[in-house]
Amino acid sequence: MKKMLVIHGPNLNLLGKREPKTYGRVTFDELNALLRKSAAKADVELEIFQSNHEGDIVDTIQDAEEKFEAIIINPGAYTHTSVAIRDAVAAVSIPTVEVHISNIYNREEFRHKSFISGVAAGVISGFGINSYLLGIRAALGIVKTGRHMDD
Repeated sequence: MKKMLVIHGPNLNLLGKREPKTYGRVTFDELNALLRKSAAKADVELEIFQSNHEGDIVDTIQDAEEKFEAIIINPGAYTHTSVAIRDAVAAVSIPTVEVHISNIYNREEFRHKSFISGVAAGVISGFGINSYLLGIRAALGIVKTGRHMDD
């Protein structure tokens, strides 16, 4: 069984309440239940972590080495500000897929820059909660083949 880690960044624990026109009405708990169900169908063991604190996210990424075969991360607002999370992703030898519920390129100008995307295996953005499901699928493809689609 493959093991993957999903990391939810700041404010994602408020899904369903926070800006539903942008992030939808699915709650954080409903999203996590859907992720677990989807992962189980693909024979993937999923661990889910959420934090509003940058250092906790960095620690979790660093601790993932040799525990997980892939990371799916929605860094939230840290996408656009955190060199520390970027460096943590770059430091571990775990393929990481960056996901976003909203299309970050169809939003405010400051959200168009991702510090994470340059060190991620790929980015999925703008498909609502399906971005996470697509992220798991993409990560599973990398794990199964041992390579990115462009290799």
